[in-house]
Amino acid sequence: MSNMIRGKAIKFGDNINTDIISPPQYMEYTIQECAKYAMSALDPDFYKKASQQTVLVAGKNFGSGSSRETAPLTLKYLGTEVIVAEFFARIFYRNAINIGLPVIECKEAGKISENDALEVRFEEGKIYNLTKNEEYECSKMPANILELIKIGGLVPYLKKKFEK
Repeated sequence: MSNMIRGKAIKFGDNINTDIISPPQYMEYTIQECAKYAMSALDPDFYKKASQQTVLVAGKNFGSGSSRETAPLTLKYLGTEVIVAEFFARIFYRNAINIGLPVIECKEAGKISENDALEVRFEEGKIYNLTKNEEYECSKMPANILELIKIGGLVPYLKKKFEK
């Protein structure tokens, strides 16, 4: 992963909880099988779109509910490269970072539309909407978190750290 990701937006609204992201009735499946049902309550074809529209954009309170790690895991497995939301439930935010999936808070996420071409610059704290020729301020990703994400998450980061 570089300090920037380009991709097309797939858009959702407010209060997308972990039951919507990763339906509980499929939790005993493998991540590969479970991923087919990610976001299916809102968009039954999400799993097909996710690899083409790699920037998931949402409103307020994304990832609320239970602390299940399958929620960010299924999104990452499907090809989501970054999630942009007005704000995240803290446990989802941390779970995403722990598995190496970048999450960016942006108060202007509501201005982004489905299929907009976006460029997310982590260190600058900026999102460029290439479709609308707009720029949005967002949270900057600290160097230590960016390093953790680049290496693939907390477990690979700790393995590397303790190998030395």
